[in-house]
Amino acid sequence: MVSLTFNILAAKKDIRSLNLEELTSALGVYGEPAYRAKQVYDWLWNKRAVQFGDMTNLSLDFRKKLNEHFTINAVEIHDLQVSRDKTVKCAMRLHDGYVVESVLIPTTDRMTACISSQVGCSLTCKFCATGKLKRMRNLNADEIFDQVVLVKNQALEKYNMPLSNIVYMGMGEPLLNYAEVMKSTERITAPNGLGMSPSRITLSTAGVAKMIQKLGDDQVKFNLALSLHAANDEKRNHIMPINETNTLDNLEQALNYFYDKTGTRVTFEYIVFKDFNDSVKDAHELAAYCKRVKSKVNIIEYNPIDDGEFKQTSPERLKVFKTSLENEGIIVNVRRSRGKDIDAACGQLANKNKLATQTFK
Repeated sequence: MVSLTFNILAAKKDIRSLNLEELTSALGVYGEPAYRAKQVYDWLWNKRAVQFGDMTNLSLDFRKKLNEHFTINAVEIHDLQVSRDKTVKCAMRLHDGYVVESVLIPTTDRMTACISSQVGCSLTCKFCATGKLKRMRNLNADEIFDQVVLVKNQALEKYNMPLSNIVYMGMGEPLLNYAEVMKSTERITAPNGLGMSPSRITLSTAGVAKMIQKLGDDQVKFNLALSLHAANDEKRNHIMPINETNTLDNLEQALNYFYDKTGTRVTFEYIVFKDFNDSVKDAHELAAYCKRVKSKVNIIEYNPIDDGEFKQTSPERLKVFKTSLENEGIIVNVRRSRGKDIDAACGQLANKNKLATQTFK
C-alpha cells in the first residue's frame, strides 16, 4: 500500500519545482488563466501553504485539479531536541522518507539557522560525522527552503525572536548541489519568499574551486566561508581528501577571483585539533595563507565524534594560536561550540535517526 502511494505521487509533478513562468504554462494546459498561477505561487512561497486545501481563495474544483496533477513535497519535523544551551536540533523528514538535520542556534542578539543541502555527504572529511555517511541525494530548493521556514518557526515559538541569519553548514556540500542551493537562496531572499537580506546568509564549502569561481561569475550577494583547517597541502590532504583535487593554490586563485567579482572577503573556518594543527608553526602557515587571500578567520572548537582520531586542543594552546595570528594582523574570532550534548555542534550532524538510512519506496 505504501509503495503504491509513492508510485502515485511519483507520477505527479512537484509544483514547487516550477518557477512562475513554468507554473503559468503548466496550468494553461488545463485551461487556467495566468492570474491563477500567480495566486498559487503566492500561496506556495509567500503564505507557505503545504497542501492545496489551504489555498482558501481558490475554488474547490481548482484545488481538486491541483491535487490530481501536482504534489507539494513538504518537509516535516520528525524529531526535535533542545540542548542545555538552548540550541535546537530538528530531524527533518523528507517526502521520500529520508531525514536530514537542521539546527537553530540562539544567542542574545541573533537567531541562526544551520541548514543541510544534501542527504548525507560524499566528501569523507575525517573530523566530520556527516562525512561517514553515504550521500543519498541532493535536496531540492523547496526542501532547503522548508528547513529554513521550520527553523524560523522554532525561533518564534521557543524564543519569541525572528530568524536573523542562515548558514549552509549542515549536512552535505552546498557547492555539489549548486543549482538547487542557488534557487533556494533566491526564494529565501525574494520579497514574496522570506525577504531575508543576502548579507545574512553564509554558504560554507569544503572547497570546490571551479564552483567558487562560478559563485564569482554569478556575482552572488551572500557570504562565503571555506572549511580550511590546515594551511599546507599535506595536512589538509590527510583530513580532507577533496584537497587532493582542490589544492590550496587552486583555492587561492578561485577565492581571489571570487573577491574580485563580488568584493566579499572569505571567512576561513579553522578547527583546532590537538597536536595536529594547533602549533605556532601552524598559525604562521595560516597567517601566510590569509595574506594571499582577502579573508578573516573563525577558529572553531573541535567537537569529538564517535571513533574520531582527533581530540580538542587545550584552552592554553588555542589562546597562543589566536594570539599568533593577531600578532600578524589577521582578523580572528573564536567560535564556541553549541549544542554538543545533543550532537548538534559543528561536525556532529550524523543523523542517528533510523529514518536517515531508509525510504518508503
